[in-house]
Amino acid sequence: MGWVAGPRLVSASANAGALGILASATMTVEQLHAAVREVKSRTDAPFGVNLRADAGDAGERVRIIIDEGVKVASFALAPSKDLIARLKDAGVVVIPSIGARRHAEKVAAWGADAVMVQGGEGGGHTGEVATTVLLPQVVDAAGIPVIAAGGFHDGRGLVAALAYGAAGIGMGTRFLLTSDSTVPDAVKAKYLAATVKDVTVTTQVDGLPHRMLRTAMVDSLERSGRAASLLRALRHASAFRKESGASWPQLVRDGTAMKHGKELTWSQVLLAANTPMLLKASLVEGRTDIGVMASGQVAGLIEDLPSCSELVERIMDEARATLKALPDPS
Repeated sequence: MGWVAGPRLVSASANAGALGILASATMTVEQLHAAVREVKSRTDAPFGVNLRADAGDAGERVRIIIDEGVKVASFALAPSKDLIARLKDAGVVVIPSIGARRHAEKVAAWGADAVMVQGGEGGGHTGEVATTVLLPQVVDAAGIPVIAAGGFHDGRGLVAALAYGAAGIGMGTRFLLTSDSTVPDAVKAKYLAATVKDVTVTTQVDGLPHRMLRTAMVDSLERSGRAASLLRALRHASAFRKESGASWPQLVRDGTAMKHGKELTWSQVLLAANTPMLLKASLVEGRTDIGVMASGQVAGLIEDLPSCSELVERIMDEARATLKALPDPS
């Protein structure tokens, strides 16, 4: 949800009764600090911050979370045992995102309070195992609350997740497609027009499986040769360095950490620079001709742009109606 889950969407989600999570990976430390304070000015409800545990400035970001009284820290990669302990000692709830049973077992042993498990239906970087297969495995193994993500957009999905043993659901694409989202309207229209078959998985953005809308840009990336892909990635790395205010040595350090954390080649690390800039082109600038649109498969089922408040209320109403319609087990 980089470039999407900013102060407006997060505060609207929180005010609606959901747990909004700021996506900080595309923010500088200063921008994150300002964003946290803006959310606090818009809502008194709890919210969280998502960050990369392997980033060179992760310590500074954690300090902001603690100093500003943010209630939840979520991570796309497993945080270290020491980092979890630091956050928990400050009263922060720690929720790593995981994509495999063994990862859930590891972070649970390290003291994580809960995990979010995303099945292969989810948008952005994703795995191969469907939520309906992965979720019960993690629920049985984790021993801590599990939030289900990947393929959810309505009250029926919430009831299904609860039936599997989850504590709740996480939704990205569904909140992207709300009136509170800052994504340009023309881009939202492309999501709404998509069918389930228009959502694909490609490795040509950054070398890892990435679920997104199938567009002419994605087709172009998949036709690109290796040399052209690496040259594009180098240009995007330079652009992201300017965007983030990071130095080249800092980018190299972060790349080294990413390489070891995900067991990537240096080519894949360089390709990773494509991700934030290609997403920004579409989701911020509205340039879908030169950018990509991360998307869960549920984009093919979504047809409207409710406010966050309307969405959460609708989901709860649908969940209650679904439960009421179930046959009496007696």
